[in-house]
Amino acid sequence: MKFYQKPTCSTCRKAKKWLEANDVKVTEIDLNQGLSEAELDALIGSRDYLKFLNFRNELYREKNMKANPPSRAEAIRLMSLHPNLIRRPLLVSGSKIALGFDEAEFSQLAGR
Repeated sequence: MKFYQKPTCSTCRKAKKWLEANDVKVTEIDLNQGLSEAELDALIGSRDYLKFLNFRNELYREKNMKANPPSRAEAIRLMSLHPNLIRRPLLVSGSKIALGFDEAEFSQLAGR
């Protein structure tokens, strides 16, 4: 499993503690390092790309993305340029993804 997170994000730290407490082994990926457009495209796959946007992000609000959502290509380009625009944390197990920290979703993905 892969765990995409930002070490400074309080929700990510909470999720990481949960993973450690439940002895879930993950490969950590620091979103501060950013992801390429190709990596983001592969990660999102056929899912709704809008769910990957962090609606709490300043750029999201500045560009009024809720009312005027960007195209998939533009959203991926912006997330690649501005990693804080990526909703986090992300827990990925095969083709399944948990967006944000939800104990029930994490538990299901981790097979707990």
